[in-house]
Amino acid sequence: MVASLQYGEARIEGAEIERRAGRVAGGLMALGVGEDDVVAIVLRNAPALFEITLACNRVGAYHCPVDWRFTVDELGYILEDSGACVLFMEADLVEVLRAAVPHGVRVVAVGPELLTLQAYEVSCDDVDVPEDVLRYERWRDAQAAYAGPARRPRGRFAYTSGTTGRPKGVRRLVQGLHPEQPRLLRETVEAVFDFSADARVYLSAPLYHGAPNLYGVQAILSTDLLVLDPRFDAEGTLRAIERHRISHLYLVPTMCVRLLALPEPVRRRYDLSSVRFVACTGAPFAVAVKQAMIDWWGPVINESYACSEMGMVTVISSADAIRKPGSVGRPVSEAEVRIYSEAGSRLGAGEVGNIHVRQPAYADFTYHNRPEARTAMDCEGLACVGDMGYVDTDGFLFICDRKSDMVISGGVNIYPAEIENVLSGMPGVVDCAVFGVPHEEFGEMVVAVVQPGDGAQLNPEAMRAWLRDRLSAYKVPKLIELHAELPRQESGKIHKHKLRDAYWQHTGRRI
Repeated sequence: MVASLQYGEARIEGAEIERRAGRVAGGLMALGVGEDDVVAIVLRNAPALFEITLACNRVGAYHCPVDWRFTVDELGYILEDSGACVLFMEADLVEVLRAAVPHGVRVVAVGPELLTLQAYEVSCDDVDVPEDVLRYERWRDAQAAYAGPARRPRGRFAYTSGTTGRPKGVRRLVQGLHPEQPRLLRETVEAVFDFSADARVYLSAPLYHGAPNLYGVQAILSTDLLVLDPRFDAEGTLRAIERHRISHLYLVPTMCVRLLALPEPVRRRYDLSSVRFVACTGAPFAVAVKQAMIDWWGPVINESYACSEMGMVTVISSADAIRKPGSVGRPVSEAEVRIYSEAGSRLGAGEVGNIHVRQPAYADFTYHNRPEARTAMDCEGLACVGDMGYVDTDGFLFICDRKSDMVISGGVNIYPAEIENVLSGMPGVVDCAVFGVPHEEFGEMVVAVVQPGDGAQLNPEAMRAWLRDRLSAYKVPKLIELHAELPRQESGKIHKHKLRDAYWQHTGRRI
């Protein structure tokens, strides 16, 4: 059974979503889409994304959600690399991004929905498309429903964030799946999302990102109602919870920061008693922010560690987070986490090294067009995706940092995430980014860029003194800068490289 979908004032019943998905699947077959083909999706949050995703599942094609804010070069790379044969994109983006579309790729223009137009201030004058571009709603409703055999869903064709170069396409290998895989996946989804048939779900995070996409698709497939908003608004989230009696939400830590920044009278205005489970993932969660959310909403905050390659790996409840501050939890279902040194030896409890993961709930993967990169990350049947951390004696995983973010100063490894975690707890700090910059003597030195709260009077030297009481001296940033806003992805992640690159661009080196 498919959940009903609420989008603004419009409600689409589950049976209607299934009917539309069947027609889209029939239309994909008519366009020549077959098993293992890739369908690209460049949409903001809108009902059509679920119709297209479910249709891809029916015909055995991969769906590849792409950031609608990409440049022509960025989109063109993904379309070429993935070999996508059909591209669904919102109508107002067609003229802007048309030059990115390779020859032979069929373009289908979607919407945009009125709510999308309003949320993103898109003019109705911008939605005309060329005659050779199909109009989604007209095309969909003219198709015969797919009546072919049931095919194994291929799932999402994800692209990594590309922190060390061009993004890599993650393609699931569905052939030869272990017979226990469906059970393990159900257990994983239940532990990380807590969905049930009566769950009423709210989602405003961008669906082109991995975790929100997975969350939204699973909600459509296994709950009662999904309330979808085109973009996040702090008070709007509280309003939606009260209006729709929301029981489950997906939030990234930045959303929590913005919720906590609401004035106290606004926070008290809404009834949040229906909330049972909040799933948080996608970015580091500062201990102080998580604790403040638990103090406000109660023990409903649950964080997980995940990545495009391995899926959901760990989860931690509010109770365990209070007992193990800073941890991302223990492995879900039959997932396994091990820590290895650079030399490849397995490390013991409390020792920081490369995090390696095995998650049998998901099909194995390869990097599309780069199988050698997949081979290089394997170690004793587990895969390393570039994160560093340690496991304590109770089996709880702690993330120290991305391997690429680690700072080496005077031969000493410094993990920016640890410093960010402490700095985020300082009164007046809304958010921060810590990274290494060139230093003539030590190779690198630690810099922090801080976003103050409204009206906060922060002094960098006083901040450094505050940190010296809480961190070893070598970890305290040598320089603290105050910025009114930090550059962000729509998911809330900070574009740290945009801050870091300003210091490195004239050095002739990257490390």
